[in-house]
Amino acid sequence: MRAIQFIGFIVIIFIALGVGFFAGIVTDQQGLVPVTGLIGRPLNGFSPTPQPGELNTDLIQQAYRVIQEHYADRSALQSPDLTYGALTGMVDALGDTGHSRFMTPEMVQAEARQISGEFEGIGALLNVNDEGNPVILAPMDGSPAQKAGLKPGDIILEVNGADVSQAPLSEVVQKVLGPAGTNVTLTIRNPDTNEVRQVTITRARIVVQNVTWQMLPGTNVAHVRVAAFSNNVTKELVRAIETAKAQGAKGLLLDLRNNPGGLLNEAVGVTSQFLKSGDVLQTKDAQGNISTIRVQKGGVATEIPMVVLINQGSASAAEITAGAIQDYDRAQLVGEKTFGTGTVLNQFRLSDGSALLLATELWLTPKGRAIWHQGIAPDVTVTLDSDITPSIPENERQMTAEEMKNLDDVQLLEALDLLQKKIQP
Repeated sequence: MRAIQFIGFIVIIFIALGVGFFAGIVTDQQGLVPVTGLIGRPLNGFSPTPQPGELNTDLIQQAYRVIQEHYADRSALQSPDLTYGALTGMVDALGDTGHSRFMTPEMVQAEARQISGEFEGIGALLNVNDEGNPVILAPMDGSPAQKAGLKPGDIILEVNGADVSQAPLSEVVQKVLGPAGTNVTLTIRNPDTNEVRQVTITRARIVVQNVTWQMLPGTNVAHVRVAAFSNNVTKELVRAIETAKAQGAKGLLLDLRNNPGGLLNEAVGVTSQFLKSGDVLQTKDAQGNISTIRVQKGGVATEIPMVVLINQGSASAAEITAGAIQDYDRAQLVGEKTFGTGTVLNQFRLSDGSALLLATELWLTPKGRAIWHQGIAPDVTVTLDSDITPSIPENERQMTAEEMKNLDDVQLLEALDLLQKKIQP
């Protein structure tokens, strides 16, 4: 098999043409191992008992033959649906909910497209909660999902009338997939109020602006938002910071809210802009061996005062950056606890273009704090009501200083207040 290593990305599915952000880089390639059919045997024939840990392929083949011979709805006996369903079930049985997963060929291809920052869909990120429900992790800035009012934590009950409340995430993704200009109807439950509503969303072509910034009206603070850690985000961030400083910015408000993560090398590059030295993160394998990834020298914002915004939609690479900044006391974190991802995922390509994403290592903050299922807790907790959308730089460009003071985004206002106290007059 061809093994591709990822780090710091959960089973976040970007509902575009497929899945969500990678969080890593290609580190190893091996020979591709073809997937072959199982050899059938009589149902009542001799079948050796598998050794512990071995797959009972005879039992699987028997079940498959029973289904083929006796299931009434013949139209449902479509390959590769049964194969993909079996693979999904096998990975799900590992119990690594929200991390390890099976990906169809379409999902693999879409993930590659998505990392370039251009795709089609509703522009939302999905994960699975502890109850096995598909949930919205975060809508992307300016996306159809955001315009339709989808919020982090919203539970997806149905897609186009079909119950998906306990469906595998890959199945939910397939139901939401579709080209730009087409509609999809989601039945959503608010986890706080239990209110159920239907939302019809028109899919669109989406071009992600990974880095945006704006001088906050009436201040000398630059609001710098990093929406995702896709290709070239470090270069975009450096340009934004240097431009902001040239225009008089005396402080940076780094906004990582609803940032699902992305490429490991970009996480290292972004974090290195704010730290002079040290580690960006650590990884720990199954044998307990720990390796570190060092800060890259030459950061452009190692001295300027800053505050970092995080929330439950901050995940993966965003948690790497926030955790390192917090460990080195570089800046205060304001907002809510992050999502809590923390496994190194290896992508193993299968012969038909599908793939398995399997957790092989844990990642830790520079001080050795595990993030998986724990998250990064803010230094200053500020909760944003579920009906309030975080302010983004694009919306602040036409805003007056008075309008700025009356924002509903209390997280941003608290972060701004803390930052202004740090800036020298």
